[in-house]
Amino acid sequence: MSESRRRRQPVARHGQLRSPGATGQLLKLIGIAMAVVLVSGLGVAGFVVGGLLGTVSANAVELDGQKELPPDIAAWEGGFNILLTGVDTCEPKYAHLFKERCTGPDSHGTLNDVNLLVHVSAEPRRVTAVSFPRDLMIPIPACTDINNRTYSAMSKQPLNVAYEHGGEKGGLNCVAKTIHDLTGEDIDFAAKVTFGGVIEITDAIGGVDVCLANPIRDRFTGLDMAAGDHTIKGLEALQFLRTRHGVGDGSDLGRIGNQQQYMSSLVRKLISGEVLGNVGTMLKLADTGLNNLEASTSLANPMTIAQIALAVKDVPFEDIVFVQYPTYEDPADRNKVVPNTSAATALWDAITANKQLVITHENTKNDGVVVKDPEPGATTEPTPTQTPGDVVELPSSIKGTSAAVTTCSNGNVRR
Repeated sequence: MSESRRRRQPVARHGQLRSPGATGQLLKLIGIAMAVVLVSGLGVAGFVVGGLLGTVSANAVELDGQKELPPDIAAWEGGFNILLTGVDTCEPKYAHLFKERCTGPDSHGTLNDVNLLVHVSAEPRRVTAVSFPRDLMIPIPACTDINNRTYSAMSKQPLNVAYEHGGEKGGLNCVAKTIHDLTGEDIDFAAKVTFGGVIEITDAIGGVDVCLANPIRDRFTGLDMAAGDHTIKGLEALQFLRTRHGVGDGSDLGRIGNQQQYMSSLVRKLISGEVLGNVGTMLKLADTGLNNLEASTSLANPMTIAQIALAVKDVPFEDIVFVQYPTYEDPADRNKVVPNTSAATALWDAITANKQLVITHENTKNDGVVVKDPEPGATTEPTPTQTPGDVVELPSSIKGTSAAVTTCSNGNVRR
């Protein structure tokens, strides 16, 4: 990597971290793309472990409209998209930890509570992970399950019912169709993971470092944490990722910001030698991840995974950006949201044009995170490697952060 590339800083109104140097090609992908759904990245490592490949293939799901993959994904014109979905399946081993979700009136069915569309651009490579709120009210298309049973389209439903709407072995495809219809973006690859795997994953890597600007006490998840820096593992990590009432204004939008802090920290830890330099740890993560992974057939080939890794191996932290899909409050229900189409168009236009994204939204007490104080020497001015035409300032209605920015949970105390 050139000296100018190492000095590169984001054009953003935040404190920043240094960009990473060149790291292992496949392992870099683990920390960039799949980590954004908390456990799926760890499944990626398993693709290269020959003894585990059969497990992935057996669980693979065909996506509607799947394009033929090019021989070399690095040459894929316009980049490609990976849909990552986290579901709240009541796995027997962990069902007791979800309390009412797995024992109360809402215990039936599986909801897609985390929905990320990860875009990997053409050269210069950039990675943008767009989080879609679970309570986003949108049309759900007709979906067909593995037994060819078709479920009728619905004109306005929360996004998080799409997985269940797809029926047996049709859930991942139904989520992909829903996101495609909303955004117009082709879904090239997709993977579904369970939240229960978070417990085993975080234990396997020795925990993830998070920061709390204020205490969190949430009786709904049982999370009770003091302000300051913490390393979270197991159940506490699951509680941290699930807490909604304990951060910001108690909404799902606040939870997304809180989850993005976890994701950024996980990216940085995975890319560090602490995790990637330990072969035993990586094999354990691969095995654990595969036990929680359902992939599209397009993602069930280890060579494809290796090519994706090659495509993103040198992406700097400032070009790994997490954003929330822009929304308005739903006029029919203040607890739901609807698409902010004008802001969303600006976002997709910037992504399609492969511009460096600048977050202009200033976090408030209602947001799930606040930006940590900048490190000494951080700058917000463009460097010689950047020109005005390479940068797009997103509308202030679009919340987000980059892996170069350290944020802290904006906790509140709910009794």
